Amino acid sequence: MSDLLLTPGQYQALWIGVQVTVQLLLWSFCVGVVLSLVFGLMRLSENRLLRGIALSYVELFRGISSIVLLFWFAFALPILLDIGQPSRVIMAVFALGANMGGYGAEIVRGAILSVPKGQHEATTALNLSGYHRVRHIILPQALPVILPPFGNLTIEILKGTALVSLVGLRDLAFSAEILRTARTQMEVPIGVPELFINVLIIYFVLAQIVSLLFRLAERAVSARYRQRHGRRAVDVSDVDAPGVAGAGAGAAGGSVAGGG
Repeated sequence: MSDLLLTPGQYQALWIGVQVTVQLLLWSFCVGVVLSLVFGLMRLSENRLLRGIALSYVELFRGISSIVLLFWFAFALPILLDIGQPSRVIMAVFALGANMGGYGAEIVRGAILSVPKGQHEATTALNLSGYHRVRHIILPQALPVILPPFGNLTIEILKGTALVSLVGLRDLAFSAEILRTARTQMEVPIGVPELFINVLIIYFVLAQIVSLLFRLAERAVSARYRQRHGRRAVDVSDVDAPGVAGAGAGAAGGSVAGGG
């Protein structure tokens, strides 16, 4: 077992890469979530132009290989725009985030469509604005459907961060490659199998942390919107939207129940 352990200096080198990997994952996740919500909602728009733009985005970024997308953002885009070389961290974040958004938009669209039609009709009857319908009624009920596939998608983005080593970013994979190429010059030589077993374990631990966070989020959302009969609903009596009459909200029983 001790043969698998690295020296403190070698772990320090890998730790530097872990920090870059986690930073890329967090920022890519934020960009991906925003793009998923925007284009997922656009896919359901009544405006044909918006639907067409969203569909084009989804098909484009789902159909392009992540590594090609990464090289395009890092090298081709600055040349096309005739700008100086931007931060490769920023370019990698947008490449990974855009890729996540392409898949996430379809998850958001499917989750919203899974909300019973009666929920949408009730929000219209209560005269809620489009923002309040989505923010207070539709998304909260779609969230339990969104979270599980988003957890899987986030783990895929975590694994995709290893590609940024190809554009010169010192992530975990890049740090491991530095140790591999310099192993013969070290005071304590390191074996390639031992090195990459440690890298494998680190990626596995990071993936498990992501999985745990999403499971906790799923439980929190389920507990928040569970009714006495085990069905999820959202209380609209607290929605502060113009045009919602007190009598109308009372007549609706103070809530929008599943299934209309």
